[in-house]
Amino acid sequence: MDSTNLVNVGMSFPMSYRISVDKAIGITTTVPIEIVYAAGYVPIDLNNIFICNDEPDVLVDYAEIKGLPRNTCAWIKGIYSATKRTGIKRIIGVVQGDCSNNQALIEVLQSEGVEAIPFSYPHDRNKDALYKQLDFLSNTLGTNLDKAHEMKFVLDNVRKTVHEIDRLTWEENKVTGEENHIWNVSTSDLMGDYELFEAKALEFLEEARKRPVLDPEVRLGYIGVPPICCNLYSFLGELNVHVVFNEVQRQFSMPYKTDTLADQYICYTYPFDMLYHIDDIKKQIEKRRINGIIHYVQNFCHRQIYDRLIRKYIDIPILTLDCDRPGQLSGSMRTRIEAFVEMLKNIKC
Repeated sequence: MDSTNLVNVGMSFPMSYRISVDKAIGITTTVPIEIVYAAGYVPIDLNNIFICNDEPDVLVDYAEIKGLPRNTCAWIKGIYSATKRTGIKRIIGVVQGDCSNNQALIEVLQSEGVEAIPFSYPHDRNKDALYKQLDFLSNTLGTNLDKAHEMKFVLDNVRKTVHEIDRLTWEENKVTGEENHIWNVSTSDLMGDYELFEAKALEFLEEARKRPVLDPEVRLGYIGVPPICCNLYSFLGELNVHVVFNEVQRQFSMPYKTDTLADQYICYTYPFDMLYHIDDIKKQIEKRRINGIIHYVQNFCHRQIYDRLIRKYIDIPILTLDCDRPGQLSGSMRTRIEAFVEMLKNIKC
């Protein structure tokens, strides 16, 4: 492999990418990475490249200088800049089941010489339609679904370690909410090296099992897309709050036992309707004994509208937070979080 670096994502993730650009395929969100690995390529989640950059706000500025509108989601701008700065020449863009701006982003990147492979999650969760998408992606990358299914069972074993990290978070209180977030969100691409990722995860798991038990005053659930603000989890920890559920990040780890690739990605809630999300969230609220929910929404994202449905169908206290650009929590957001946590503590009393 040639020694070309994509980017060093820093120490906030379990490991750093070091992959030849020729083998890398950027992804705009979680896609069937089993197919990518089976084809001999390496999936790289462009969201992780963006947010773990030493200066993610500079990447947002770069995209705006290149003409992306200011009133566009910062994640879209970050994905654009991550693609350009790393030199990735091929991406898989999810055009149905993710951000409504992805189609336009893909067209912009194509105009600048990046090959874009479209992938769609069928809105109605039709398994036959999804199977056709899986087959199309396999053929496009020069492999087949038999090889992808073999890779599924290899990656299932890797993901089991992250599922155990998740269990230690909510059942044994030995893993922090931020650590839970990091390990789960990293499963979107397994950091481009599933064997090394598994070794690092097992090493972490062994260390975590030896820890003393946390004794939080509040058990919180986090739902919505992963946060763009960098200190949310550490601030909650200062308030003696334990985040025992990271909804979307957990979905990246493929938490359900399935026999086929089509079943696996039909069970995956993120690309599908919000009521499907809510059904899973309600089950986890009861299972994980959650006292309250933070619903994070990204500015200029169509998913902000879902807050209405979440408040309609979930009957525990909810705090909705919205952010625009990467950086620290603002003073007003810190105040709102403190007030919400204080309310939950009083309810418990």
